[in-house]
Amino acid sequence: MVLLHMNDSCAEGDGSIDKAKDVAQVISGFIGRSVSLYIAPHSRNQRKISEMCGRGFQCVLCKMLMLRVAKGLCELVDADAIVTGESLGQVASQTLYNIRVEQHGLDFPVLRPLIGLDKLEIEAIAKEIGTYEISIRAAAPCCFVPSKPVTMARVGEVVEECARIDVEEMVSYALENKKELPLN
Repeated sequence: MVLLHMNDSCAEGDGSIDKAKDVAQVISGFIGRSVSLYIAPHSRNQRKISEMCGRGFQCVLCKMLMLRVAKGLCELVDADAIVTGESLGQVASQTLYNIRVEQHGLDFPVLRPLIGLDKLEIEAIAKEIGTYEISIRAAAPCCFVPSKPVTMARVGEVVEECARIDVEEMVSYALENKKELPLN
């Protein structure tokens, strides 16, 4: 199993990498085998989206980009699918409309085992496997979230927004600068 943390911290020492390492260690113990944890830079790409695209599309483009980086990592480590922790409708990037456009053209399996669960059900699972206490630890929030994120994006709109940025270069940048973190 390979885990990917897209690091979009806007400030040093925000705690997100420590949280990712701690979650990876718990998951490793829970499944009874080692996992690999990769950290890929995301702030630079988030900044480019923020500067060059419509502000409301930030979350959709962010998730789209993360899925493409995840696909690239899957190809590098010979993984068969991307697995996310998305739950339908919990945040702007997780509406049905936005999920559809975020994976448009991805051509790679994305598994979403939590998609139909509500927040309380997901919290119960996290408590059972031991990640809940880690997940509620303080960490800096994303500094790129727009005040009014698009919740019903359409493929054509996102294609137009993507024409303003070099998605392939952004994916390449994240993959070229990823690091595998050792777990204790």
